[in-house]
Amino acid sequence: MTGKVVEVKDQMLSIMDTTLRDGEQTSGVSFTDMEKLSVARILLEDVKVDRIEIASARVSDGEFLAAKRVMEWAREKAYLPRIEVLGFVDGKISLDWINSVGGKVLNLLCKGSYKHVTQQLRKTPEQHIDDIKKSVAYAEELGIRVNVYLEDWSNGMRNSKDYVHFMISELQKLNIDRIMLPDTLGILDPDETYEFCREMIETYPEAKFDFHAHNDYDLAIANVFHAIKAGIRCVHTTVNGLGERAGNAPLSSVIATVKDHLAMQTRVNETMLNKISKLVESFSGIRIPTNKPLIGEFVFTQCSGIHADGDSKNNLYFNDLLPERFGRTRVYALGKTSGKANIKNNLEELGIELDPASLKLVTDRIIELGDHKETVTIEDLPYIVADVLNYEDQAPAIRLVNYSLSHAMGLRPSATVSFMVKDKKYEANASGDGQYDAFMNAVQSVYEELGKPFPKLLDYSVTIPPGGKTDALVETVILWKLGREFKTRGLDSDQTAAAIKATMRMLNMIEK
Repeated sequence: MTGKVVEVKDQMLSIMDTTLRDGEQTSGVSFTDMEKLSVARILLEDVKVDRIEIASARVSDGEFLAAKRVMEWAREKAYLPRIEVLGFVDGKISLDWINSVGGKVLNLLCKGSYKHVTQQLRKTPEQHIDDIKKSVAYAEELGIRVNVYLEDWSNGMRNSKDYVHFMISELQKLNIDRIMLPDTLGILDPDETYEFCREMIETYPEAKFDFHAHNDYDLAIANVFHAIKAGIRCVHTTVNGLGERAGNAPLSSVIATVKDHLAMQTRVNETMLNKISKLVESFSGIRIPTNKPLIGEFVFTQCSGIHADGDSKNNLYFNDLLPERFGRTRVYALGKTSGKANIKNNLEELGIELDPASLKLVTDRIIELGDHKETVTIEDLPYIVADVLNYEDQAPAIRLVNYSLSHAMGLRPSATVSFMVKDKKYEANASGDGQYDAFMNAVQSVYEELGKPFPKLLDYSVTIPPGGKTDALVETVILWKLGREFKTRGLDSDQTAAAIKATMRMLNMIEK
């Protein structure tokens, strides 16, 4: 790496999040107008990013409706200067679109490489600048502020630097607020990122630059890190790293990296990162990998018994990424690598105390289950303890007697359910949006009648083995919340039956 590293400690970094624009370019992702509004609200008010990009002009009627709904909300909150829309060098078309939805900031997509301007637009650099001037002049008439994306800037810096410098020199003569430097195809490495960004900052000290990374080589975070070290003071992110192809720099990873490794300040509320990640996961349908840094299900889970033992003695296996910073909690997993410390931590959370000999027996059984690839959760522990220590087997407090589910074309699915609560039988019927929803509505109606607490269903996932056999067993895992979050599982060749088994296990857990 060439050049002197800029001291960044205690400086402020701005975040522009483009989940609702570039993130929506993830294959298969499309947000509704209400989903866009919900994400925009949480990003600005709870997560507290500085700016958001919410749409591309001219895309669709749905995009128009969504942008208009977000702008109407933003106008009431005085957030319009912080909400941006991507537009194109197309005369008045994009600007009229943005103006009609109530937008006040245009991110104008210009060409950042000679190859793009001559081969895609089939224009000379001078012609391209003339077209940009017309767009900027019209934006001024409408009272719309302009930022500029130099699309394919990274290739421009590699192969046509003279063109890049020509563009920026000309853009600085116009009424443009920010110049955004995208690694459009995700080609840069950290050294190149540093050198190119440093060249921009040293050559144009009066310009305000953003850096926009893509993750094609899994280098987005590293490139953001080096762009900041080079002097960039605004970077673009997406929630969960959504975006074109391999995605963009994940918001959560950027925030943790700049705080812990660069000692920089942002306005982002770390404790809300998990909330926005789960919301976007739900709306996008793109599952967060379980090992995704900071937001994955298992990233604050210690599996090794040695780690649990060290944590109990003086947090020996903690680092600066404490789960509480991000609205999470630490978990000690159960499996074949579990030691007594892991299992003891989980038993204590359930209020179960065992003598050393009993604890060893339970530990041995969990290791045995792990060797056979059995999944063991904290909710399984009471059953394992009872089995290993030969406690008297008790009949379940809640027992399903029978149920009937119906689903006919043109009619709402319905369910009739009969189950025992201790020694008393209850029956109920209900309809729902699906067979399982109807079953849940019937059970919940009984619980409301009894005045019993009923958990909130947070997540529902089904695992179907590969191979295409219709009679294969499927596993349904349901995440519940009643005081704390917990999971139950059901296994059956029928998906709904598997979910019902998971639900009955949940009912027995909360009864006990």
